[in-house]
Amino acid sequence: MIEPWPTAWSRFVYRRLHHEPYDEAAREWTLPSGGPLSAANGALPWIVLSRDRRRFQQSCPELEVILLQPIMPFRYLLSGGVSLRGLMPSSSTGFWRGVERALAPASAVLGMFVFAIVRKRGSR
Repeated sequence: MIEPWPTAWSRFVYRRLHHEPYDEAAREWTLPSGGPLSAANGALPWIVLSRDRRRFQQSCPELEVILLQPIMPFRYLLSGGVSLRGLMPSSSTGFWRGVERALAPASAVLGMFVFAIVRKRGSR
C-alpha cells in the first residue's frame, strides 16, 4: 500500500494545503460520511498501522505489518496529485526521480507517504 504518513513536511502539507481532513488525534478508526476524496481522515493509515499497532494486531491477528517505509513523492506533488494541474513538464521526471533518490535518507522527515506491506500470517 502507499498511504499518507506523518512527518514534519507532510503535516504541513496535509493540514494547510490538502483538501481532506488530517487528524492524528482521532480516537476511532471510522470514516465520517461524505463524498469520495472529501471526508476520509488522511491520518487513518498511520493511526491503525503505527499509533494503534497493538489494537490492530489484536483486532486482526491473522495480519502482520512487514514494512513501513516513508517515501517522498515530489513527483506526485509536482504532477498535481489527484486533483490539481501539474506543475512540472513530463520531461523533468528523471530530474525529480534523482532528487527523490538523493533525499531518500531524509524520508523520515521529508516523506509524505509510507510504502506499507501488510500480509496474512504464514503467506509469502
